[in-house]
Amino acid sequence: MEPLDRRKFIRSAGKGALGLMAAGPFIKSGFAKDSPNERINVAVMGIRSRGQAHVNDLARLKNVEVAVICDIDERLLPGAVAELEQISGKKARTETDIRRVLEDKDIDAVSIASPNHWHALATVWACQAGKDVYVEKPVSHNISEGRKMVEAARKYDRIVQVGTQSRSSFITRSAMEFLHSGKLGEIYMARSCLIKSRDSFGRAMNSAVPEGVHYDLWLGPAPWRPFNEKRFHYNWHWFWDTGNGETGNTGPHNCDRARWGLQKYEHPRKIQSMGDCFVWDDCDQETPNTQISVMEYADGKIIQLEVRGLYSNSEEDIRQGEFFYGSKGWMKLGGGSWEVFYGRENEPGEKMGRDEARAQAEKLDLRGSGGEPHFQNFIDCVRSRRRDQLAADILEGHLSTAMCHLSNIAYRTGRTVVFDSATETFIGDDEADAYLNREYRYPYVVPDKV
Repeated sequence: MEPLDRRKFIRSAGKGALGLMAAGPFIKSGFAKDSPNERINVAVMGIRSRGQAHVNDLARLKNVEVAVICDIDERLLPGAVAELEQISGKKARTETDIRRVLEDKDIDAVSIASPNHWHALATVWACQAGKDVYVEKPVSHNISEGRKMVEAARKYDRIVQVGTQSRSSFITRSAMEFLHSGKLGEIYMARSCLIKSRDSFGRAMNSAVPEGVHYDLWLGPAPWRPFNEKRFHYNWHWFWDTGNGETGNTGPHNCDRARWGLQKYEHPRKIQSMGDCFVWDDCDQETPNTQISVMEYADGKIIQLEVRGLYSNSEEDIRQGEFFYGSKGWMKLGGGSWEVFYGRENEPGEKMGRDEARAQAEKLDLRGSGGEPHFQNFIDCVRSRRRDQLAADILEGHLSTAMCHLSNIAYRTGRTVVFDSATETFIGDDEADAYLNREYRYPYVVPDKV
């Protein structure tokens, strides 16, 4: 793979927000439903938490029908179907196996909100089946998977949008436009603040699989292990087989904004990370609840990601957001607003608040027919076949997610690692390379050649 300079990245990834990048090529496809009046049939995979939001938001879009709801836990399906029927007046079909969904020729797109370890395989299978894809962050469970997702999207000419919603946020887009205008000078560093206090989830003995749960399907690509409720719904985030910790859970949002601000279209070169699962001694969490990662690019520019999962103060009234540092001043972005400060005396400069951003977004009619601009952007591109108009193309998602994977690899090896962006491998480091992929459990295998 060639190194990605800005020009090559634009050609690959397409147009960014507010015209910050030149448009990429017009992508033609055999998709039959080009008219905005044609209905798009969508299937949603995974319906707990974020997945239910997928169902609800998509159902509110004009001429979009959530035709299938897919989840391995049959106990959840009746409630999801009933909630959807209240919104749309239509009753969706239910499935437990995504493979049966992908066999349905009437399904145009799949929206994936499954656990992390299923994201890549479901996306690759969907692309191979001729479906467009909306996939939640992190796009992948490891770096190799992310690259295969990009390859599958390109090979099968699919629209693949990543659930990094900041890419469709007016406040974030306006902040990026300001950063890229040069008014803060050269942006040399970004620092992401991720403060998300959580409590211990305790321990439980292994137990029988609950009735209605298709546990083999849930495990999918992950190694076989006995069922344990503390490793199941949501808590899967905190175990390496299925999740990527808080750095890989919420961190992709932060890394995406930080990388966007610095206009980086390659992987960082040097990465270090440290932390631990502090305080809790009554649960078996494997991933750290406190983690500090520093990523340095080939030109020396730096992105920092600090995760605090215990009780903590906010910073500048921000609990999840970014600080950008330039040669003329700095910006804080978070909580629905941004503000800049200049010089040694931190003189207040330009800013945009939540109310102003909302008013401008409404004036420009950015929210679409259902009120969720990121899903609207996805559906618009499904209809138009304009990959260059995607707010968050899969290549963007791969680069931002990989930052979190690299941080976790540095944490797990316990030392600074050096990464080659062109080959997507570590330099002279077999131990670190071992974390780039995983052993898959047949038949749930992300193929080497998509």
